[in-house]
Amino acid sequence: MNDPGPHPVSPPRPGAPGSWARHPLHGPHDPAGPPPLRRTASIRRSTTHDSLRPDGPLGPVMMAARGRDLITGSDGRTKVLATAGVDAVVDFADGRRLARLSVDPPAEGASQLVGTSVSSGFRQAVEEAIPGVASDDPLRWQLIDDLPTATLVGGYAIGAAGVRPPRSALSPSLQHPDLCAGWAVGGTILNEMGVTGYPPVVTGPLAPDLRRDDDPLAWHDAVEPLPPHGMRRRRRLDLWRDGERIVLECFLRDSHFGTDGHETVVHEYTVRGALDPATMRFTEAAAEVGALPWVECPEAVASAGRLVGAPAAGLRAWVRNTFVGPTTCTHLNDTLRSLEAVDGLASHLPA
Repeated sequence: MNDPGPHPVSPPRPGAPGSWARHPLHGPHDPAGPPPLRRTASIRRSTTHDSLRPDGPLGPVMMAARGRDLITGSDGRTKVLATAGVDAVVDFADGRRLARLSVDPPAEGASQLVGTSVSSGFRQAVEEAIPGVASDDPLRWQLIDDLPTATLVGGYAIGAAGVRPPRSALSPSLQHPDLCAGWAVGGTILNEMGVTGYPPVVTGPLAPDLRRDDDPLAWHDAVEPLPPHGMRRRRRLDLWRDGERIVLECFLRDSHFGTDGHETVVHEYTVRGALDPATMRFTEAAAEVGALPWVECPEAVASAGRLVGAPAAGLRAWVRNTFVGPTTCTHLNDTLRSLEAVDGLASHLPA
């Protein structure tokens, strides 16, 4: 098989810090900067999943997930509604097997998940091992629920390092033709895989700083750089009232830290929407792209509008079961699924 070689991000060129040879079919490159100032009478949920590979691209993944729900009152004072943390070790090369798991607050039954694959079927295994976790501690559930996708996205670090392990070392493979817009038949990924046997490597834009010097509480923790081969998934959900509506803004960014010291964006979405507080059904929903891997990926953006009329309750299962095929995006779907949290958070909105 003809193999022209990998497409890792190249080092910055002299005189042009942070620039590199980008794949000619890369997607949008317009990532966002710092989040908006927190509104009075609002709630902000922020989470991070940091994935480190201290033993190299094919070594175990050390994952640290943290989250916080913060209420900003009508008088501007803040109150922490909830915090949570998850620490895990995932053997990516051994079927993404969960080698270690620690949950804070502790969850009885969490130890039963050790040895399972953080892949297809993991969320069902969580529900069986920790019954009621989704309703008992929604923030902790968000961190656990994100482990499969954060692990999957973290595999980008392998290709970005120019490593091409045997396909068996990357199993189980969850991607397939027409899985989503990026994996559409005739698109960049499948065309290049037909030549090399491996998907092309994303060459995303530099990641703008997400810190706000005027608001140390903008995020639940410091936005510090990660070591080489590190991956970071950041989420932010803002919720507030606007007249007779409940309004939301939800942000997702997946980023990679290269050996050149630069952080680049792999995926970035912002979803904005509104709900009727009487029914908790969506009356508005739209997505905006900051950065996506390939030219085909933005075809999925319009799918966010399908939320209009849907209830926030049960959104995770509904999106998972109905948002399928090349008109959707797995990472946008993952963002939309997370909006089920609105159903519970809305009851805590200050008057």
